[in-house]
Amino acid sequence: MASWNNLLKDMANYKPVFLTIYAAVVVGVVVSSFYVFSAVYSSSSSSSSSSSSSLWFSPAQNQVSNCSHLTVVNVSLGSASQTQSKSMMPIWEVPPSGSKMPPLKTFKLTKELVQQRVKDNVVVVTFGNYAFMDFILTWVKHLTDLGVDNLLVELNCDAGAMDTKMVEALYWKGVPVFDMGGHMSTIDVGWGSKAFHKMGRQKVILIDAILPMGFEILMCDTDVVWLKNPLPYLARFPEADILTSTDQVVPTVVEDSLDNWQQVGAAYNIGIFHWRPSNSAKQLAREWKELLLADANLWDQNGFNDLVRRQLGPSVDEESGLAYAYDGNLKLGLLPASIFCSGHTYFVQAMYQQLRLEPYAVHTTFQYAGTEGKRHRLREAMVFYDPPDYYNASESYAGGFLTFKPSIPKSLLLDGEHNLESHFDLVNYQIKQIRTALAVASLLNRTLVKTMLNELPEDEFGPPIRIREYSLFANPSMPKKVKESWLDVNLCQEGSRGCEVSNSTSQAGVLKFPKRSSEETYKTVFSSFKDVKVIQFSSMQDAFTGFADKSREDKFRKRVKAYTGLWCCVENHTPGHILYDIYWDEKPNWKPKPPQTPEEDHPPALTPLTGTY
Repeated sequence: MASWNNLLKDMANYKPVFLTIYAAVVVGVVVSSFYVFSAVYSSSSSSSSSSSSSLWFSPAQNQVSNCSHLTVVNVSLGSASQTQSKSMMPIWEVPPSGSKMPPLKTFKLTKELVQQRVKDNVVVVTFGNYAFMDFILTWVKHLTDLGVDNLLVELNCDAGAMDTKMVEALYWKGVPVFDMGGHMSTIDVGWGSKAFHKMGRQKVILIDAILPMGFEILMCDTDVVWLKNPLPYLARFPEADILTSTDQVVPTVVEDSLDNWQQVGAAYNIGIFHWRPSNSAKQLAREWKELLLADANLWDQNGFNDLVRRQLGPSVDEESGLAYAYDGNLKLGLLPASIFCSGHTYFVQAMYQQLRLEPYAVHTTFQYAGTEGKRHRLREAMVFYDPPDYYNASESYAGGFLTFKPSIPKSLLLDGEHNLESHFDLVNYQIKQIRTALAVASLLNRTLVKTMLNELPEDEFGPPIRIREYSLFANPSMPKKVKESWLDVNLCQEGSRGCEVSNSTSQAGVLKFPKRSSEETYKTVFSSFKDVKVIQFSSMQDAFTGFADKSREDKFRKRVKAYTGLWCCVENHTPGHILYDIYWDEKPNWKPKPPQTPEEDHPPALTPLTGTY
């Protein structure tokens, strides 16, 4: 338990940036002696329970380096039918004091290594590097808490310095690490970049390497969170050569059977797919690898879809939901999008709830804010692991938290026709409140429990504004002492009874505060509440008149203008989107309309000061 908590605390110092990794790293399986060192183990049920007792889940190239770091985690929740090697130590049990880390050359991936990890001939694999530590730990903890112990976490590689940091960090925390040597980047790469495409080739290389060993592979991206043990579901379809997730957003079945392959028109998503070592599957893996290595610009998922759909149909039988694909012999099944969820079917539609089903997994696709957006989505759903300081207004977040109750008039929600104009009226009304909340959070040096993710240079955009997801206070990981240190701020009309500038509360935990207060008033009043962990405003309508310093005001405006995105899509128009404007209310007769020319297709320019928020 202590080691797990220490690892979580270390995560607070990481600056992980994540991509949807469509890749894994392996070149050639090295046949060599396998060194079993003291940190290779499986845990007993008691160690698994204790390690997670304070954590909580809710029921989103043609040139490839010979490189891979392999993290192997083998955790058991103590089923009586599961046997364990007596030579293996419990997970999170650190190496003995004074011991030395074995040289990297002793960490070799072999068939014997994989054999020790498989259960019922299946191994579950994900991949990442040091930059994705928190995603990897979240992935592992979810599966091990579900009783899935046949895991391999492979660390991706790219041109650059060897990522010994990940190997060492996990080894000294009691997580067994396996290294095949080579060079590995410790940072994120962008979707569609050269490094991104290169890593896509490394995924298929891994599949092509393991299938000939005779093992089944459930491979998934690190931004997948498992909510239910998937192995019994996959075992229901023993004839399937490949079972894959899809980007389908419309259900084709209403129960937990495979999606109807004839009705799925969306791409097959290789963020979650299960392979069996059949001749057709091994042939597909080889051809897929050769296709990708021959074209450095081909996206691995597109290559997979092109090959598998080369021949599609007929159905294998009337019951299983499987279809013949690829070479006419490969048996393909499509995992139901309602329970093997994309970001859309889980976060947006909550399709599994509508169909009254239990989801197995969520893959954080269908969101457009990069790494931070993926992490934020999972935090909102309370399925992401964070260090304790994340939930505590500690020294790292000296100002505490700030939140507010959004105010939305009934007329904007229910009255009139639902069209483009009414949509923007509703969204703009809320954007203005968020703008004010960001200003107050910046002024009081507090973390806003809302949204906004991008890191921007302080010299150009002013002080950073920290944020937390809206569900933060509902998360069981939130300390009780934080929620008990709470101040409610009720905005009032200056001059009305009881509405005066004062730093005293009218009743326990409630402060009346005048609307349209200045920066000086905020500083004067709230200096008395700097030790309060959470301040909640009753509203942000007309709560703040603006910063006194023009330079800070300009930088703040520049910062928050970068926070808004766009609405899509407008038919028969190029560009076919409309840009949100966080200062829409300062532009007379503002209307939602797309940029009229490509030159106008950019975020709104800085607007002059108006003296009100």
